[in-house]
Amino acid sequence: MILHRSVSAFRISRTKLLSQFRHSFSSIVGDASLCSVSSDPVGFHLLWLKQPRLRHVRAFGTVGEASGSSGSENDTFFAEERVSWTSLGLSEKVARALTGAGIERPSLVQAACIPSILSGKDVVIAAETGSGKTHGYLVPLIDKLCRANDDSGNTSSGKELTPPRKIFLVLCPNVMLCEQVARMANSLRNDSGDPLLGVAIVGGQQGWPVKKPDIIVSTPAALLNNINPEKQRRLEFLRDVKYVVFDEADMLLCGGFQNQIIRLIDMLRFDEKLLSRTKKSTPERAMDSNDYPLLHVDSLAEEDLPTGSISVGEEDSRDEAVIDDLPGKIEAGSVQRKDRRDWWIARKFYERSKQYVFVAATLPVNGKKTAGSVLKLKFPEANWVTGNYLHYHNPRMEQRWVEVSADTQVDALIDAVKQGSRSKMLDCGTDVSRTMVFANTIEAAEAVAKILSTAGIKCYRYHKGSSFSDREKALNDFQEKGDILVCTDAAARGIDIPNVSHVIQADFATSAVDFLHRIGRTARAGKSGLVTSLYTEANRDLVETVRQAAELGQPVETAFSRKRGFRNKIKKRRNLSNASSVELSAQA
Repeated sequence: MILHRSVSAFRISRTKLLSQFRHSFSSIVGDASLCSVSSDPVGFHLLWLKQPRLRHVRAFGTVGEASGSSGSENDTFFAEERVSWTSLGLSEKVARALTGAGIERPSLVQAACIPSILSGKDVVIAAETGSGKTHGYLVPLIDKLCRANDDSGNTSSGKELTPPRKIFLVLCPNVMLCEQVARMANSLRNDSGDPLLGVAIVGGQQGWPVKKPDIIVSTPAALLNNINPEKQRRLEFLRDVKYVVFDEADMLLCGGFQNQIIRLIDMLRFDEKLLSRTKKSTPERAMDSNDYPLLHVDSLAEEDLPTGSISVGEEDSRDEAVIDDLPGKIEAGSVQRKDRRDWWIARKFYERSKQYVFVAATLPVNGKKTAGSVLKLKFPEANWVTGNYLHYHNPRMEQRWVEVSADTQVDALIDAVKQGSRSKMLDCGTDVSRTMVFANTIEAAEAVAKILSTAGIKCYRYHKGSSFSDREKALNDFQEKGDILVCTDAAARGIDIPNVSHVIQADFATSAVDFLHRIGRTARAGKSGLVTSLYTEANRDLVETVRQAAELGQPVETAFSRKRGFRNKIKKRRNLSNASSVELSAQA
């Protein structure tokens, strides 16, 4: 939409349809943070969050920085005051670390997902942006690793075997998000001021860590590039990883990441099945590192792992064939050859030794290739924790809609930047204002930045046309100094910047996913926020249905799913008009 004079910023893309999720309207002034577990026809266990009571609370930044009190009459972020970190099952050690980081109370989503993760079940966290999902998975898994390390330290140094090492793996779609997750993990410190666990990033300029960390945060490609060439490293890694998190799971399980992720999941699951079968064959003897089954599987690196998505049956059939082809020299303490049919029947009942957590702010489930369908196929018994406002309008967010034309769009943009930032700065009681301006393309983002600079408004740029170092510097400056960040949707996912008071859509989003992630940069962690959307006549029908969805309490994606219908109606109207003109001409 933006800047017809400078650049054509409109590139209509096919709308990504999200499936409708159930929305819990029950108990607007409910008593508990969680509803009872219910069962879904496809086997999901759904944990639905109730609305909290009306009360005033002390809000904090999304990266754990304590902030001044900003009470809200309708708190939709925090759990009940009586819900503490220890009441959720966390240790005093981790609870003190959270308090020391300025995070004194759990959010609704954290109160829902922490007990589920501590139970050891696979968990899917599908909740709106800014709801506390990152700490929601970091905290319980750090707690589990701390307990395991403490137990390991208490074992005698005599003849008792040292418990096996455990690693916590987090997979993210980009290095910027990896660094953010690592910072959040490092912010949790013990009484001496040291991080509770060692964290290492694999990706970008950082290779495989020399010193073994407790937590590895990596992109899928960087992880595969580092473990595939080194067989011993790969085997040790697969053996040690016990907890795996997929952050921005909807992006990782679809598109360009899907083959890499399915490959990693199959490697990890193959290890689980092989280890389970080994334990069953040698229940009375601890397995030595030399007996580790994958040491005898030379073909695992390539031909035994798929390059794309496969069905459960195909996966287990392939695993079964590889297990049965293990060398006959493997003796007691390793895998024994069993009947192929018996293994097929028992494929769903192998002993689990790893836990998987999937995290997303948008999660489509309809369609064979969507992230939700992949999870249904691969993890049918996973517990699902769903936020109150997943795919819905956030009540803490004020939205303004401004229709513009080619003649008015520049002035409207400048007015939105000046007026919106000034008003929200006064509301927040701070002298630092942060505004994010979204455009659909790199060219449009550059055009917006040029217009703002010409108007004397300082701004930073963030898009994939810039180098990684330039993007990192722009993000750091924006976080420290405030002002304006002009960006594409590259800044819409996962990046957590506290106190973004205003989001402007210079180009209206082309899909529900992009729309929800963009506006989710503000009104985070219990704070309020403002969203100003500029749109043209071409987007008028879509905007009207988005606004109507908010008024009726409907999910946002229902409006975008009708966008194609709008186009078809317009096209049909034009065709009828042209047909009438032709008919009149023929009669004349």
